[in-house]
Amino acid sequence: MTRVDRETRCFLGCKLVWERNQQAFQLLVDFAPKAANYFSDGFEAYARLWYHGGGDQVSVGKRDTFSVEGDNAELRHYLARLARKSRCFSRCPYALICALRLFVFCYNHRQLYKQRHPGYPAHVKDFLAYQF
Repeated sequence: MTRVDRETRCFLGCKLVWERNQQAFQLLVDFAPKAANYFSDGFEAYARLWYHGGGDQVSVGKRDTFSVEGDNAELRHYLARLARKSRCFSRCPYALICALRLFVFCYNHRQLYKQRHPGYPAHVKDFLAYQF
């Protein structure tokens, strides 16, 4: 599960869950920055959550959720272990969490770089050097 800032397209948080349930969603919302509005795809668990300051608004179409859908597609593109259950899956949850955190770190730095320097190309792998 992921939270995405619509303005910067950076990941604000992500959580590895094996099952989409009320408890997992509430934890994700509890650690989210306070916002005036939270947009979702209408999954029934969102209606029963407690939000900080704002409320859940179900997006009609993809107008309000396209940024999180796009970033989730980036996750599946760059991390093959998230694309299919039958191949390239992580047998160790800790390894998956580490790969996810490293990707989010590099992806967010690339997104901020692209905002500061729109004319210069950047790839996610270019920001691995900052980690070491």
